[in-house]
Amino acid sequence: MTELDSQLRKFQKELSAGTVSLALLAVLGSAREPMYGYQIAKRLEREGEGVLSGKQSALYPVLRNLGAAGLLDSHVEPSVTGPPRRYYTITDTGQAALREWTAAWRATRDSVDSVLQGLNA
Repeated sequence: MTELDSQLRKFQKELSAGTVSLALLAVLGSAREPMYGYQIAKRLEREGEGVLSGKQSALYPVLRNLGAAGLLDSHVEPSVTGPPRRYYTITDTGQAALREWTAAWRATRDSVDSVLQGLNA
């Protein structure tokens, strides 16, 4: 791996830290019913165009952190096809955070896009 590849991976890791949380809140904010981890991962895979970049395992610590922050509620239900599943729903505080984070994301994206606009990369 070249130094350039290493720097790109570091940049992508840092960039994805907050965006995964935002994407998870967005998925749960638009869900009509509670969702379990695999459902969330599949929806992100389908709609998120690589926001998790094939790392489903990265989803669960973020879900736990969002729950600990009071942005998500969860409960466990038995499953007839396997182990019990933990279902997640967004809280009212989570909905408020989603609105604020979405505005911050859009402002940041627009700002960076305007700076990058002049590049011929």
